[in-house]
Amino acid sequence: MSNLQSPERIDHCYETVRGALLAERNAAGHWEGNLSASALSTATAIMALEMVRRDQGESRDESKTDESQLPKFSQLIDDGLRWLVESQNEDGGWGDTVKSLSNISTTMLVHASFHAAGDAERHRATTDSAAEYIQRAGGISALRARYGKDKTFSIPILTHCALAGLVDWKEVDALPFELACLPPQFYKTVRLPVVSYALPALIAIGQVRHHFRKPWNPVSRLIRRLSIGRTLKTLRRIQPTTGGFLEATPLTSFVTMSLAGMGRSDHAVAQHGVQFIVNSVNEDGSWPIDTNLATWVTTLSVNGLRDDIPLEDRTAIRDWLLGQQYQELHPYTNADPGGWAWTDLPGGVPDADDTPGAMLALMNLAGCGNQASGGRKPPDVSIDESLADAAQWLLDLQNGNGGWPTFCRGWGALPFDRSAADITAHAIRALQAWVTLELRRDGESSLTRRATDAIRHGFEYLNRVQRSDGSWLPLWFGNQFADNDENPTYGTARVLAAYRDAGLMDKEQGQRGLAWLEQNQNDDGGWGGSKGIASSNEETALAAEILLSVDPNGSAALGGLDWLLGGIEAGTYRETTPIGFYFAKLWYFEDLYPLTFMVGALRVARDGVGTTHADGADRVAAMGGGASGHS
Repeated sequence: MSNLQSPERIDHCYETVRGALLAERNAAGHWEGNLSASALSTATAIMALEMVRRDQGESRDESKTDESQLPKFSQLIDDGLRWLVESQNEDGGWGDTVKSLSNISTTMLVHASFHAAGDAERHRATTDSAAEYIQRAGGISALRARYGKDKTFSIPILTHCALAGLVDWKEVDALPFELACLPPQFYKTVRLPVVSYALPALIAIGQVRHHFRKPWNPVSRLIRRLSIGRTLKTLRRIQPTTGGFLEATPLTSFVTMSLAGMGRSDHAVAQHGVQFIVNSVNEDGSWPIDTNLATWVTTLSVNGLRDDIPLEDRTAIRDWLLGQQYQELHPYTNADPGGWAWTDLPGGVPDADDTPGAMLALMNLAGCGNQASGGRKPPDVSIDESLADAAQWLLDLQNGNGGWPTFCRGWGALPFDRSAADITAHAIRALQAWVTLELRRDGESSLTRRATDAIRHGFEYLNRVQRSDGSWLPLWFGNQFADNDENPTYGTARVLAAYRDAGLMDKEQGQRGLAWLEQNQNDDGGWGGSKGIASSNEETALAAEILLSVDPNGSAALGGLDWLLGGIEAGTYRETTPIGFYFAKLWYFEDLYPLTFMVGALRVARDGVGTTHADGADRVAAMGGGASGHS
């Protein structure tokens, strides 16, 4: 073992990161994290507030929202525009975060918000530069090309621009909002043009487009007119108590601006949406992409730290996690009880990435007592029952091709509704750990037999979707400097964790995946999204954790470890990279990602560097694998 990887150095760096991560807990003992500010969110929030302000100003109807809100809206709009001026990139465009490259989507939204608010002339240099960027990038055609067949984001963006008067309504595709009158089980049959989580946009944007450009067919016109009231009731029914759909500013803003744009700012959905927007603003005048990823970052932290969480703190974390498990049919996606969402807030939706993360975290927290205390989970339900319910939920969600989608089984063919490699691997890991626990304690059951079959089918899916170069692609993560914004480093590391936990690393697929990671290591010892892309804390930690857990003394593993140790000693270990996707190609970064990923890699290094390969394999089998991954 080299002095560069001495146990003392590893221990010191591990304790530095561990201490930093533990210090990020809130007063309740779990983690909330902090999401990046977003130019896209800020632009949509400004437009929503402006459309409400405009509707109230043009109406003398006293039933409209309290006029005392108008000055507050004006201040929020002005502060948001100021933040956008300050965050404009040198090329005249905006990216989704302050660390993101400019893109056509965000720039069109921001440019339109300046015009809608009547501030284009006051910020002439900013808006002129933005207009030039949009023209160079290709305008509407480039926007449509960016999303292809998935209209989840292109139609809302064009609607936003049409409300600002910059795009003709004929450029905005009609959305069949009348289909929201159908029972949810029929959505997958009719093949909606938007993904499962965008139902509020389907309704509200569909209605505002109908308001401004009705279909020529009199039958279609009649059907849509008769569907308005019923679909508005559906919209209100699925709106969470916070007012924020998915706790996301963009989606809530698109709904709110659409309702206000057709004179319905007094509707309960719009009023609750406005309140969410007002409550979500950052101190600097910007808006984040979502309120928080509390459940997600808590499970990442637990699964990275494992038994290095202070004993006296485990019960509170465990009980809080149990309290986040859904116990009723979800009104938004019609999801069955048993899953977890990414957040503890009402706008969350259970999914197949957060549910495995919570299962693994609960198993890692086992041994601290067995009863939950409050929250969504009744206090008399044990961890065992919670895990069994979650396993059942995951098994029911598995697609016929063996993979797992994010939210809804078989909803549609759009990317965010299809099976995904990283989500499938995460589900496999959780089910594998649960089956092992059940067999050791209670023996085989019909549910464990079903889970074993599901795991086998899941690996068959992963084998099929492995790329010819040995890598896998994730769904909810990317790299802005890679071809097609892809991130095979993230995807490959996450999938290999499933092969590792199942003892399948010696199989062809595992070996090819490992070879890809080794071949795509940068010369500095770190990893970016692929070879030659700047190394990041997040991607290096994920790749190194896998390699360290398989062969802790391999040259690639030790090179990655050196890169991480050097960054910790230099104080750069908290630097974030926008590798997360929220919705389709909407970038974000999360302050806790570097810490959660690094602590998992360094914990493996602390336990493994200097052991023989056989000892390392035994250690991995005993610990049941490393950290888990996201949505």
